[in-house]
Amino acid sequence: MYKHVFLTGPPGVGKTTLVKKACETLAGSGEILDGFYTEEVRERGRRVGFDVVTLSGNRGRLSRVGDSSTHSAGRQYRVGQYAVDLLSFENLVLPLFRNVGVAAVSGGKRSVLVVDEIGKMELFSQQFVRAVKQALEGNGCSILGTIPIPRGKLMAVVEEVRSSSDVKVFTVTKDNRDVILPCVVAAVQECLKAGAP
Repeated sequence: MYKHVFLTGPPGVGKTTLVKKACETLAGSGEILDGFYTEEVRERGRRVGFDVVTLSGNRGRLSRVGDSSTHSAGRQYRVGQYAVDLLSFENLVLPLFRNVGVAAVSGGKRSVLVVDEIGKMELFSQQFVRAVKQALEGNGCSILGTIPIPRGKLMAVVEEVRSSSDVKVFTVTKDNRDVILPCVVAAVQECLKAGAP
């Protein structure tokens, strides 16, 4: 039986849109959700970076094009043209992992932790990596997340997620993205039932 659900597929195929729609459906059926998704930041029609947005509406910077001010302890983290703002990311995202565990213990009901995504930018944070691993191994929540398709150098945590017997992975394509939502929602609900006390 699965404990977590992840979506994978090429960039821009609609993974985040599917996650948002699944969250709306799950919240509408009374499930407890917390977590974050990533969103493009555009200026004059051009993508200039990414922000992290929590389900409660808080927003923080994840990366910007060529921004030399986004470094941590003198080290700059970069993915292609994007400089990653590790401090901003960690300040917004790490408390979500702690909160979801507390909510589950106090409410006695498993909750859904949305993690969109586990990708190159996010994996610069060792604290994030540890938090993801603990959430995957723990019983306090089911994760609804996204991971990139394998390309180039494999990312250890992403491959752990992909190969875990506890994880159901859906591959999102242009052909199925408009019809796969009920399957994703049903899989998350099954995970919650399977882990219920």
